[in-house]
Amino acid sequence: MITPLTPIEFKRRARKLYPQKTAIIDGSSTWTYQEFDERTWRLSNALKGLELTSGDHIAVMLPNTHEMIECFYGIGQMGAVMVPLNIRLAEEEVFYILEHSDSKAIIVDSEYGAMIERLVPRLTKVRTFIQVESGFSSPLAAHNYEKLLESASAMTFTVELDENQAITINYTSGTTSKPKGVILTHRNNYINAADFLYHLRVVHEDMYLHTLPLFHANGWGGVWAITAVGGTHLCLRKIDPVQTLKLFVDQRVTLACGAPTVLNMLINTPGADQVKMMAHPRMATAGSPPPAAVIDKVQKLFNMDVIHVYGLTEVSPFITYCEWRADFASLSLEDQAKIKARQGVEMVFNGETKVVRKDATDVEWNGREIGEIVTRGNVVMEGYYKQPEQTAEAIRNGWFYTGDLAVVYPDGYIEIVDRSKDVIISGGENVSSVEVEGVLYEHPAILEVGVVAVPDEKWGEVPKAYIVLKEGKELDMNDLREWCRARMSHFKVPKIFEVVDMLPRTATGKLQKFRLREQNWKGSNKFVN
Repeated sequence: MITPLTPIEFKRRARKLYPQKTAIIDGSSTWTYQEFDERTWRLSNALKGLELTSGDHIAVMLPNTHEMIECFYGIGQMGAVMVPLNIRLAEEEVFYILEHSDSKAIIVDSEYGAMIERLVPRLTKVRTFIQVESGFSSPLAAHNYEKLLESASAMTFTVELDENQAITINYTSGTTSKPKGVILTHRNNYINAADFLYHLRVVHEDMYLHTLPLFHANGWGGVWAITAVGGTHLCLRKIDPVQTLKLFVDQRVTLACGAPTVLNMLINTPGADQVKMMAHPRMATAGSPPPAAVIDKVQKLFNMDVIHVYGLTEVSPFITYCEWRADFASLSLEDQAKIKARQGVEMVFNGETKVVRKDATDVEWNGREIGEIVTRGNVVMEGYYKQPEQTAEAIRNGWFYTGDLAVVYPDGYIEIVDRSKDVIISGGENVSSVEVEGVLYEHPAILEVGVVAVPDEKWGEVPKAYIVLKEGKELDMNDLREWCRARMSHFKVPKIFEVVDMLPRTATGKLQKFRLREQNWKGSNKFVN
């Protein structure tokens, strides 16, 4: 008998085998797997009572709280599709996603209730509003999340699930001004969770700290994988380096995930050199290539095992990891860190990943020839929601083209050296340079603009804007920064503005961004940090 591959099955197993094991810790509150399972079914029944059903899209705008974890299962097990919203997005971006995703309902934390309330008169698809009361004042007229659960049944019900149907639509910034909705299926998430379980060595005793936002590609699959073995989810509403380090020690955290900027934040926290980890934690890092120096310091300072993984939202998101081999142990710690900074080799379950030339043939494994990373297999997205042309551009001849340029070393290890797309990955957040340019072009004093990534010690890389002013115009950079902050998410605002006389262009007028990048990455053999 063939049963569909779905990560929802992981909760059924955990409830059956570990009913009294602590499933979730959120502040001073805890829930066992039995209690967690019952709450997810109360949520499913409450949503049904609000006339939501299988196939409906339900947006969720929550930080890393127990309610967010409940939503993944409560929505998925009824056959509906969860649309996780980045809590850092600007109001107009949230509006676009809610409309484009065809979401019929939204579950929102009261911290963001005022934003959603302002959007209500313009929303044409969302008809049901549910609010999690988290201590923040909100004017939004909405159903109370906890009261809905209290009044709903915990009875289970059966929905026929197809492993190839969507379970989430995850919006990611691309090279265009509008985010794209990545359709991830039950099968995609199940296989990615298998890679998470195997390569991050997840076990029943793990205490997993949610330092990674759960809206980022479903917490990279951690929301599923930890549940699968009956591990414990430790919620973290907001990253505070002092509190995070305290949790590592007090709760004996054994596993966490985060962008390199999180690692950098932890090692630069006052008093970090006095922290004594009670466990030997594992930390998976991805989102932007981690500097070897940061990996080296994290391992020395916290006795932490850093595992470098790589992928994109479009591939659920894992496709490679930096596999550690016994012969690496004889290398110096500095050389070990350099190897760990590589994207590594393809994972066991996801499929095939390689680096190819423009004619689709494999590059030489010499650490010098540059090609594009492509992949195929069980984790590649169904496509971009309502964007068939962009889907066809990304998936060609059975392969997903990542847009990341890399070399392959003689041992098969991949290392990214540049990006063919114009996405800037700052602190794990995707920033479209084209989008930022579009906003800056609206300024009355700006004639031309080019935005590129430049290295940054804290965030890995940040946007820098090269600006050509209109004749006779002057511009105060502080005023320009505030002007930008009013029009886009703060993490997208260029950290540096530089006024230049002209921008480098080809004979046909195309902006040569590589020449702008070269000015800021001198002395490095990569154009990513």
